[in-house]
Amino acid sequence: SSGINAEYGGSEGSLPPIYTLIEIQYHLMRRLLGVRTEGKSKGAKVDNLSKNEVLLVNIGSLSAGGRVSAIRETKNKHGAVDKRAKVILTSAVCTDVGEKIAISRKINKHWRLIGWGTIKGGQKMAI
Repeated sequence: SSGINAEYGGSEGSLPPIYTLIEIQYHLMRRLLGVRTEGKSKGAKVDNLSKNEVLLVNIGSLSAGGRVSAIRETKNKHGAVDKRAKVILTSAVCTDVGEKIAISRKINKHWRLIGWGTIKGGQKMAI
């Protein structure tokens, strides 16, 4: 199966490309919202992404599952850390480079927002 459903409708050339893998530049929150650790008033700390971790990625109004295939952190000339990850999507997504995304992780059987990011590239599906 190609992973394409009737979700992508438009004349040829009018829609953005369809991606099966996206490369994202991301930022993680320091603490989880709405989740308390035992005996503490502050939320639990957000751990860094890890390879093969399953995430929920929201791109616009679409939610897609994904698995982290690679992580890269580099420092730019100003000393800021540029965090990037490659995410293999469970279903193909029609989107553009530059789109904003929300990143969620499953914590205690619930999807919790852990960060946000921007699509920097990816692997396009041939159609």
